Amino acid sequence: MKRYLILADGSIFEGEGFGAPTTTTGEIVFNTGMSGYQETITDQSYNGEIIAFTYPLIGNYGINRDDYESIAPTCKGVVVHEAARLASNWRNQLSLDEFLKQKKIPGITGIDTRRLTKRLRTEGTMKASIVDTADEHAFDQLNALVLPKNQVQQVSTTKPFPSPATGKNVVVIDFGLKHSVLRELSKRQCNLTVMPYNTTAEEIIQLAPDGVLLSNGPGDPKDVPEALEMIRGIQGKIPLFGICLGHQLFALANGADTYKMKFGHRGFNHPVREIATGRIDFTSQNHGYAVDVHSINKDNLLVTHIEINDGTVEGLRHRQYPAFSVQFHPDATPGPHDADHLFDEFMEMMDAFAKRSRENA
Repeated sequence: MKRYLILADGSIFEGEGFGAPTTTTGEIVFNTGMSGYQETITDQSYNGEIIAFTYPLIGNYGINRDDYESIAPTCKGVVVHEAARLASNWRNQLSLDEFLKQKKIPGITGIDTRRLTKRLRTEGTMKASIVDTADEHAFDQLNALVLPKNQVQQVSTTKPFPSPATGKNVVVIDFGLKHSVLRELSKRQCNLTVMPYNTTAEEIIQLAPDGVLLSNGPGDPKDVPEALEMIRGIQGKIPLFGICLGHQLFALANGADTYKMKFGHRGFNHPVREIATGRIDFTSQNHGYAVDVHSINKDNLLVTHIEINDGTVEGLRHRQYPAFSVQFHPDATPGPHDADHLFDEFMEMMDAFAKRSRENA
């Protein structure tokens, strides 16, 4: 079945449909990962976005039960050069085509993804549609689309829920949480309570946690003003660790600014330098916004990591409080595990804070 990908700049790409037999509209972005398509599609940081994979063959090892980052993915569509007709892997349970049909996500294959990626790198991310007919009406609908501002609200849990264990008590604020974050904390025996995005500082303090993790999530951090007051209310009182969107919100809460990038960082090969040591980690990233380095109040925040390719801010640490954040995903599924030591640093920060609290009691 013929299907078309149309872009807001007037570009048209003809291909074949797979996945759900429906049309869709959203912001199109590209991901440079060579594998990990299941984790990518189920990452709720892609809420409302059409994902174009630059790797030419997608779906060759199928879909399995272990690699979900969320149960109900919220991306709008999938664009590939070639969708594998057969999947070969001992964990395979169903094909990518079957999975997309189940989740009601349309796809298009046979696209020149190299040409598409060059277009997005030149013009920036933009609105796009996957349609059955690339006519004037389709472009009118695309141009009339208003991208939503409540993306975090769409994907965050509405009620708290636990993930019990016997170790440190950690509150996780869900802005679009990846399951791999929970896996990393669970590996360290953390007793977790996952809370909605609009949880207040008072509600967190009442739980008396050993630490708070601000999760990843979709969209513009400035669309989540509720989180800023919460962060200001707990930093200094409870150790804090922010990841991706959580990093941007941590920066905003401490007086810095953020901006929309031309095409963002989405992939698993982004080199990041830790400034203090010179250590370079290859990291998993998925974000379209970044912290403006010139807006950072150096009396409050210290830049700890930078992206080697473009110099963007990749890590921050508070100068007075036990709080730090990173733009990349140290949980890294998919992707390299170079930076998973940051979860251990979070554990050590909580231990050090508890020790000081006992000594000062």
